[in-house]
Amino acid sequence: MKAYQEMSKEELAALKKQLDREFEEAKAKGLKLDMSRGKPSVAQLDMGMDIFDVLNSGSDMRSEDGVDVRNYGVLDGLTEAKHMMAAIMGVSADNVIVYGNASLNVMYDAVSSAMTHGVMGSTPWCKLDKVKFLCPAPGYDRHFAITEFFGIEMITVPMTPQGPDMDMVEKLVAEDDSIKGIWCVPKYSNPQGYTYSDETVRRFAALKPAAGDFRIFWDNAYAVHHLYEDRQDELLEILSECEKAGNPDMVYEFCSTSKISFSGAGVAAIASSKANLDCIRKAMTIQTIGYDKINQLRHVRYFKDFEGIKEHMKKHAALMRPKFEAVLAVLDRELSGTGIGSWTKPNGGYFISFEAMDGCAKAIVAKCKEAGVVLTNAGATFPYGNDPRDSNIRIAPSFPTPDEMAAATDLFVLCVKMVSVEKLLAG
Repeated sequence: MKAYQEMSKEELAALKKQLDREFEEAKAKGLKLDMSRGKPSVAQLDMGMDIFDVLNSGSDMRSEDGVDVRNYGVLDGLTEAKHMMAAIMGVSADNVIVYGNASLNVMYDAVSSAMTHGVMGSTPWCKLDKVKFLCPAPGYDRHFAITEFFGIEMITVPMTPQGPDMDMVEKLVAEDDSIKGIWCVPKYSNPQGYTYSDETVRRFAALKPAAGDFRIFWDNAYAVHHLYEDRQDELLEILSECEKAGNPDMVYEFCSTSKISFSGAGVAAIASSKANLDCIRKAMTIQTIGYDKINQLRHVRYFKDFEGIKEHMKKHAALMRPKFEAVLAVLDRELSGTGIGSWTKPNGGYFISFEAMDGCAKAIVAKCKEAGVVLTNAGATFPYGNDPRDSNIRIAPSFPTPDEMAAATDLFVLCVKMVSVEKLLAG
């Protein structure tokens, strides 16, 4: 396929006429498809409905330690729930606190607590002149929303297929004691689907931050979310690496079952050092009398063990894989060799990251919306919603059916072509 940059003005103008005609035909189809958020499909949610059958009015409502889960008590999670969440993260249950349903809530609480009360006795961040966070980008918009909400200055760090630019991370945290944290999605990252290399994880663990209260916010959201049996990314376990490097307190690791069981009714957890967890527990005694232990027990009895979780995730993969492959097939067929876009081909997670020509992402997203396909806002994957190149677009294939995904991707590539041609003609 001929690269668009090699076409003459006449060829581009002729192509524009053809694309305009195809776009009007596409609009006439009246598509209404949403690829904006990584939501599980109805079929994925239906798949776990029998979780409600494991507890009923006749069930033994006591945990393995004899705790009546209907009552007060056990602030930091049932023992068996700690073991379940520890297995997902690959850590010891002694390093885990189990919360309610949303890991995002746990991350927000961690930042909020640091703002108002500091980290393990340090000065509360709200009393400091300046607080900064490193934000690998493209990244997760809701991470950036938390730090922006608290008025924390965000510094963009470029992502690579091995993880964040560690030369930049190491330099910045060593030189500036106002840098208090970094957001990370280390496995099947949002949106590129990259997994941090072993070297990257070890460099994180060996960081020498100027700030003693610097923390790595390690959002391991896609720990078990593989698409393929025969090619799965592996992530080095960071808590033990931090301990080896003499930085046992430097990381907060988060995870949940939001995309394992139910997005609105899962179980979330944090993993960290004993010192960090002791500090967190002090605040929890004020914040809550306890999270939903009935839901924790329901999850443990449903999945039984880590093998049960892995078997369940194979069912998710069987539903997700055709959608990813439908998107990638259209992108490969229509855009390979055109020079107007590149995209990731992840082995897991929930997203595909697309890089358009510079200055085109917002226009592509707007064109798609005009014809009935909603994408994540261009720029959302960067701090302050500002993609300096206006090129990154996040594609979320999970919610529509494979046929709908193929139709939506057909429209998407049409819009990519239209906007790219217009850009080249204008140049």
